[in-house]
Amino acid sequence: MKRIITVLCAFMLVIMPVADVKAEATEKQTTQAKAKQLADMLVQNYGVTSMQYAIMDKGEMILSDGAGFHDKASQKAVDKDTMYGIGSVSKMVVTTAVMMLVDSGKVDLDQPLTTYITDFKMADPRYKEITPRMLMNHSSGLYGSQYGNSILFDDNDTRNHDELLIKLQAERLKSKPGEYSVYCNDGFQLLEILVERVSGQSYSKYVEQSISKPLQLGSTKTPLDSFNRDKLAGTYWPTFKSKMPVENANIIGTGGIYSTAEELTQFAEVLMGNRPDLLSKASAKAMQSPEYRKGIWVSDEINSFNYGLGWDAVELAPFSEYGIKALTKGGDTIMYHASLITIPEHDISMAVLSSGGSSVFDQMFASKVLLEVLKEQGIIDNIKPDRTFSVPVQTEMPAELKDYSGLYGTVGATTEINIQDGAFTLPAMLGGLIAEQKYVYTGDGYFTGKDGSVKVSFVKERNAKTYVKVQGYLSLPGLGQMGMSTYDYQKLEPNKLDAVTQEKWAARNGVNYFALDEKITSLFYLVPSQLIKNFKVNAEHGYVNGTQIKDANYAVNVAEIPVMNGRDAFDLELMMKKDAEILTQNGQQYISEKAIPPIFSGKSGIATIPANGQARWYAIDGKSAEKTITVDSPKHGGYAVYDDQGQALQFSIATGEQSTKLPKKGFIVFGGNAGDVFHIRLK
Repeated sequence: MKRIITVLCAFMLVIMPVADVKAEATEKQTTQAKAKQLADMLVQNYGVTSMQYAIMDKGEMILSDGAGFHDKASQKAVDKDTMYGIGSVSKMVVTTAVMMLVDSGKVDLDQPLTTYITDFKMADPRYKEITPRMLMNHSSGLYGSQYGNSILFDDNDTRNHDELLIKLQAERLKSKPGEYSVYCNDGFQLLEILVERVSGQSYSKYVEQSISKPLQLGSTKTPLDSFNRDKLAGTYWPTFKSKMPVENANIIGTGGIYSTAEELTQFAEVLMGNRPDLLSKASAKAMQSPEYRKGIWVSDEINSFNYGLGWDAVELAPFSEYGIKALTKGGDTIMYHASLITIPEHDISMAVLSSGGSSVFDQMFASKVLLEVLKEQGIIDNIKPDRTFSVPVQTEMPAELKDYSGLYGTVGATTEINIQDGAFTLPAMLGGLIAEQKYVYTGDGYFTGKDGSVKVSFVKERNAKTYVKVQGYLSLPGLGQMGMSTYDYQKLEPNKLDAVTQEKWAARNGVNYFALDEKITSLFYLVPSQLIKNFKVNAEHGYVNGTQIKDANYAVNVAEIPVMNGRDAFDLELMMKKDAEILTQNGQQYISEKAIPPIFSGKSGIATIPANGQARWYAIDGKSAEKTITVDSPKHGGYAVYDDQGQALQFSIATGEQSTKLPKKGFIVFGGNAGDVFHIRLK
């Protein structure tokens, strides 16, 4: 789920001005004091509402603290019992559950997945080669994420889980299973189903009985469990004043578990091999293996991603620079964020959970604090200073490098790279954390950004694909640096279209398509980029939103990019239905804005949810602009209002408000159960 949060993370940095933070504490301060100072800084400057953190050292809790408010209205402080969603850190739970079944002889990681999920089928015959190991190390070749109806307010509907196998039947693979690892959420949803099929229990029940109870984790729960929701840390949205309803990430194996920082460090004892009564040391060790090396991978060693089984990194920087093996798993939902770091050789683990902010912030915070612990214990002598960079000095470029000019793509986008005079420009990356900028040739095959912190090169891999390789350091005031090395773009082949196909797609350029199948309780109504698909068509070269156009109504994914940027791929299929053009993407339907009628301009009216239960969208035009709308919603219904830039101005499920002033231009959507009627008044 990190792609959504990368955008939100950048958004937070924009709306939350980061002060000139002097976070470097004096040597006399204890690690506890330094951690508290950093935590307070995150709350003050990085859009974090609250956070909680804990460190377990050789089975003893040596630090447990927090910052910010459990609830803003009551000004109740966070305590050790405050619960948070742990997002994709939940993947370590489902990975552990499968490895426990391996220990009991019920699962073999290298047998076909169809051995355990007999009704698993896909449109690509290579699906029969997928194994549980490939799901754990992200090398299955699956497109990535079936996000539809996955994260809901006060709603633990299991629709996403129940429909996954059906949706995958129509999906292709983007690569041969095992060829390379690229982050994949659906793999861990399949692992959840595997646990259910093999154990004969629901996944929630298995976690409760086989993991939570033996470890005495009273606050580690799933959305399907019964527990006091008031224990959950309050969540807030930047543009709304009120506290948000409870968030349920109903993709439980992928990202749906709630816990506390202390309990997460207790669970980490299993991951480090300290609880052989639950998980064998051999299985814990196997999870820490460098699985990413089995396939195509970006070559550099200093990185925040190098997959094990479940783990995001098994050779995590900056610890790898000290010769220390550290492992990490990060996680983000929409509202909650988490990071878990373990150092098995020294039996230390740290968990950081937050409401607001980002798992990137949590991981950088944890790394900084853990280095202080290692120094305090004499494991390392000194903490290395942040790297400094100098303005690049351009040098003469070998003429052959100009051949790398051309069209490049990533999931969702294409860009032209035109190397002129030893330089070219790349769009913003990491959701804007790396700005759009010019890169100039500085020697040894590298082009360097304006402050020297990011280098770009071109690599032709053994799969015959040419990639744009990006190496650099993300620096955040007070938090330090995060090293990264990724493939960001893939060079695309020319795709000449016939005149009819080119004309058809050119007419769709800039057109928005609006989600019909998303439940009105979905948090995606706060993140319209997940609901509104805007077509960026490059008809001349034959691509749209990073996909290759095949005919007048069909385009397919061609991105085969390891690590992170090839994740969450999709195909596009369009059809006419009752004079409306309908887009199907990842099994979800979207309606063209050209088919959306204006909302009525009279004093009162009704909107009815059709028999198929799909949402009803209306355009806000000159006749309804800047009027106040009041909506009497049915029990399970709600509405949302957006301006013409796609910003959510109102979402009744989140705010409880039934009246709002409409913008000059924009859209309004109504959602609920089939047959639900909304009574509407305009004034």
